[in-house]
Amino acid sequence: MENQQEGPVRASGVRRRRVLIASVAGCAVLGGVLVLLPREPAEPAPPSPGASAGAAVGSGVPATLPGLAELIGEREKAVRDRPGDAASWAVLGVAYAERGRRLADPAYYPRAERALRASLKARPQRNTRAVAGLAALANARRDFRAGRRWGEAALRLEPRRWTTYPLLIDAYTGLGEYRAAERTLDRLMELRSGPAVLARAAAVYRDRGRLEDAAASLADAAAGARAPVERAAYLEQAGRLAFERGDPAVALRHLREAVRLDPDQRAARAGQGRALAALGRTAQALKAYRQALAGQPCPRYTLELGELYESLGMRGEARAQYGLVRERVRGAAAGGADERLVLGRLEADHGDPAAAVRRLRAEWQRRPTPEAADALGWALYRAGKPAQALRFALRATDPERGGGLGDAVYWYHRGMIEQELNRHGAARRHLTEALRINPHFSPLHAPTARAALEALGEPPDEGVPEMDAGAG
Repeated sequence: MENQQEGPVRASGVRRRRVLIASVAGCAVLGGVLVLLPREPAEPAPPSPGASAGAAVGSGVPATLPGLAELIGEREKAVRDRPGDAASWAVLGVAYAERGRRLADPAYYPRAERALRASLKARPQRNTRAVAGLAALANARRDFRAGRRWGEAALRLEPRRWTTYPLLIDAYTGLGEYRAAERTLDRLMELRSGPAVLARAAAVYRDRGRLEDAAASLADAAAGARAPVERAAYLEQAGRLAFERGDPAVALRHLREAVRLDPDQRAARAGQGRALAALGRTAQALKAYRQALAGQPCPRYTLELGELYESLGMRGEARAQYGLVRERVRGAAAGGADERLVLGRLEADHGDPAAAVRRLRAEWQRRPTPEAADALGWALYRAGKPAQALRFALRATDPERGGGLGDAVYWYHRGMIEQELNRHGAARRHLTEALRINPHFSPLHAPTARAALEALGEPPDEGVPEMDAGAG
């Protein structure tokens, strides 16, 4: 009997254990199912301005000014805590250089150089980031020979690092080495595509006179930009190009959108000043220039504002701006930046043309570019030496050497020099070309071009030579 009773009890216990195991297994499976069920995706936290700026600095696209300020603060703390952190020193140096460029504040440049050299000291070998940073700094200072040297060194370290190529393109362009710039662009476009590359291509196309290609590339770059600050930078370039092509209304539309996207885009505010002055809206133009200079006291914008004042008969205000140009050029020199071309232009038109010639001859020796040739030729003309001036004006407008391609100012200068030399046919053609390219190229000098062209009158009608009565 006991055995008979034990059998059912044992069987019952087995069944209970099986039910329990099944229940536990079911819970385990259910738990696994619950774990595997997709959860509602959490909204990712947006990156901090400093993190965004760090990503931008590392990928060759523009960063916001607040982001650069935060990035600088973060990296300053990092190098205080870890003085041997080569990467942080390099990022800090590049951020200093970019902030100095955006603010036209040369005080940042010595800090950038110290940081980049500290990075090289901490990691002397294969420190491409610091070497490329020194190239960027040299270009910001307009020391394009150093920019080329450092850029080529960075390229030897990492030939496939695409962000080095734009630095070299800037350096080659600044030295007038346009063929090298084109070759470097070709290599860049083999390695990389996207908005930043399109914008760089547009600058090369513009320098080579391919203005339609430049405009199309900038439109594509702006459409493909991911961040507002990046799109604003490309729209500023598009606005500048539209103004140079003689369309201030289109320029103004691009520039206003750039400022809406990035209120710190001071180059776009200065561009608005140019476009508004061309459209005859001078009160708004003055306001735009003042806003630009409040955040970016660039010597070139200061000279433009002075000439706008002078064109309006406001000579006292103009003289004040010309004084500020000299002051800001001195400040740039203290930070290692070169603004001698701006100073030469100022002295040629509003100061001492003989001093301008001396300065610009030295600049021409350093950088034999169309820009330097034009400035030196104009200074010689203003100093009463038109025959010497013409040689440089011809160089500045020689398309085989990158000159005169879509730049109204160069043709205006050449036409005025030719008029002084009584080369009336050439003067008439080249003043007409200047006003065809951009009728509004300068509020001060475009009216002078029109007046000179009117004084030259229509070309003489040679007519058909009369037959000699005694002939045949």
